[in-house]
Amino acid sequence: MKIYDELVARGLIAQVTDEDEIKELINNGKGIFYIGFDPTADSLHAGHFMALCLMKRLQMAGNKPIVLLGGGTGHVGDPSGRTDLRTMMTPETIQHNCDCFKKQMERFIEFGDDKAIMLNNAEWLLKLNYIEVLREVGVWFSVNNMLRAECYKQRMEKGLSFLEFNYMIMQSYDFYHLHKNYGCNMQLGGDDQWSNMLGGTKLIHNKLGEDAYAMTITLLMNSEGKKMGKTASGAVWLDPNKTSPFEFFQYWRNVADADVLKCIRMLTFLPLEQVDEMDKWEGSKLNEAKEILAYELTKLVHGEEEAEKAKNASHALFAGGTDDSNMPTTEISDDQLNDGAISILDLMVACGLTASKSEARRVVQQGGVFIDDDKVESIDCNITLEQLKNGVKIRKGKKTYHKALMK
Repeated sequence: MKIYDELVARGLIAQVTDEDEIKELINNGKGIFYIGFDPTADSLHAGHFMALCLMKRLQMAGNKPIVLLGGGTGHVGDPSGRTDLRTMMTPETIQHNCDCFKKQMERFIEFGDDKAIMLNNAEWLLKLNYIEVLREVGVWFSVNNMLRAECYKQRMEKGLSFLEFNYMIMQSYDFYHLHKNYGCNMQLGGDDQWSNMLGGTKLIHNKLGEDAYAMTITLLMNSEGKKMGKTASGAVWLDPNKTSPFEFFQYWRNVADADVLKCIRMLTFLPLEQVDEMDKWEGSKLNEAKEILAYELTKLVHGEEEAEKAKNASHALFAGGTDDSNMPTTEISDDQLNDGAISILDLMVACGLTASKSEARRVVQQGGVFIDDDKVESIDCNITLEQLKNGVKIRKGKKTYHKALMK
């Protein structure tokens, strides 16, 4: 099976500009494609994971990836899917985040001569002359069409700033610059980037009279229609210091039955024949599928050794064992204590097990919280300094474990 047909079979492709041309390019290893990553945090997260895996798949098929760090576009902020203005970052923060991204991406993409390159759009965007951009680029963009674009819809409800309005032009200019200087013939990105990507293909055609193509990746949604990759404490990060390998493993181990086989098909590198066979699995076999998913993805992100540790720790805990060496842990400081103790509600929020005290109260009242395997019977329960010195094991529901101890 050729790579394009495999991407279709895995459910990874959402929209394409010119299917026959794109299929011809990537099936014959002639695709020089880019995906942009704006440095909105100091780590990549699960939302970036599919894009990284797609780059890896295409590189394995002989195509050349360009990883584009958004050191320039990060000064503006992507309005796509936002209801509010992104927090503006300092140049120092943007650079720091770009440096963090570089280290993580090397686990997925093979960089080197004729393999893959990494660029930062700050190199050209920060040098642009405003009047020149208006005359040379802005003339090709219709404000009417831009305002109809999907990427601006949610921001229009609260008021779209002129700052954000320029994002489409900047992203389009990136594609134009990469096409002109690096022979880039394709842009890939999330399906929410479709309007921005079309802007780039049209700019290239209008300015250079040449063709370039766009292909969007299916957004990873659960069976309830919500984006995957979020927990009560926030994003599922690829940085082991922000989301431990055990937490990462457990996130994928705990996906819903309805989502597990879709995730295996889209995110792992298991052969399609094997995945097709797993599509027939039901009942207890779905738990086996979840463990396969968790192991494969943890191995991709953190390496085989960490994947083995996470799997063994998970087995130990769910078999009633006491090995908590790989359990996610939160250190509690003195200023979080009140009269030498911390309430169970405050502790759950501090550990990221719930997003708020009201949510923690609800989980406790439903009988879903355990301290060292003893059910918490009251929302008035307090955990003492002495307990925290020894470390306490918190369980929420049947599957979520955490450890808390004093700093």
